[in-house]
Amino acid sequence: MDDKDLDLLRIVEENGRLSAEELAVMTTLSARDVEARLHALEEARVIRKYTAVINWEKTGSGEVSAIIELKVSPERDFGYDRIAERLSRFNQVKSLRLITGTYDLQLMVTGKTMQEVSRFVSEHVAPTDRIRETATHIIMKSYKENGNILFDQQEAERLPYSF
Repeated sequence: MDDKDLDLLRIVEENGRLSAEELAVMTTLSARDVEARLHALEEARVIRKYTAVINWEKTGSGEVSAIIELKVSPERDFGYDRIAERLSRFNQVKSLRLITGTYDLQLMVTGKTMQEVSRFVSEHVAPTDRIRETATHIIMKSYKENGNILFDQQEAERLPYSF
């Protein structure tokens, strides 16, 4: 992987809908080279998926999201990996991270209602072997996701100027 691959990855991460021709102009590569590099990065599973950032509040779907922090007793020879693998299989889990600090793992989960999220935590997460404690934080409103601002930005108000 070279600097051109890294540049390409940064651009694609920001906007995965750009054409090979547009990417070629931005990276000073040929469109054919861009396509070959992207294909190689996809094959190597560096690029895992192309996705959209959606402001779910504007859909009116009423989906609830929560951050669940877990204190976990790591397994001998496996650490946190097997527990994380088991939790990541649930469709409700949108992201799962090993973190530093008071808690060990952080999950982002979604459900149709707060009760559904609560039931998921109490029935599937908390009873999991080696999980010692959970802390659930319901997300009230998202302002930015994955580097994308979700609120409509107002134009800066121009102040009147006079002599």
